[in-house]
Amino acid sequence: MANTYTQLNTHIVFHTKSTGIIMRDEDLERVFQYIGGIIRDEGGIPFVIGGMADHIHILTTLPKTVALSDFVRNIKAKSSKWLKTVDEYYEFFQWQEGYGAFSVSPSLMERTTKYILTQAEHHKTHTYREEYRTILEGYGVDFDERYAFGD
Repeated sequence: MANTYTQLNTHIVFHTKSTGIIMRDEDLERVFQYIGGIIRDEGGIPFVIGGMADHIHILTTLPKTVALSDFVRNIKAKSSKWLKTVDEYYEFFQWQEGYGAFSVSPSLMERTTKYILTQAEHHKTHTYREEYRTILEGYGVDFDERYAFGD
């Protein structure tokens, strides 16, 4: 795409389906690596991927040729399909339907990276629900509790 230049750093967050199973801790690093491969295949740059057994945080560039909704849908669909081949345990694994995506200025890349890499520490004192609510409020996103935390 000649003469098209973008730098769309995006923090993406999504949760496992609440009625489904969560990821096993011992599989998380493989999941993060696999998602990084999907992002590269889609034309993005995965800066950092982390999270917990029940949710994922991704700091990436948004490819200039892919809509955000398509980008996230592909990450979720391909990672879910792959995870089901890893072990019988994941036979019914699903991600939630929705997601959060937030722009990250270059000046906040390091802070966001650190935040994603310290998820285990963060979640000793905060639930996913508290964390997600704080992110949404911090970005000034209007949300309805009935839908923000549903599938």
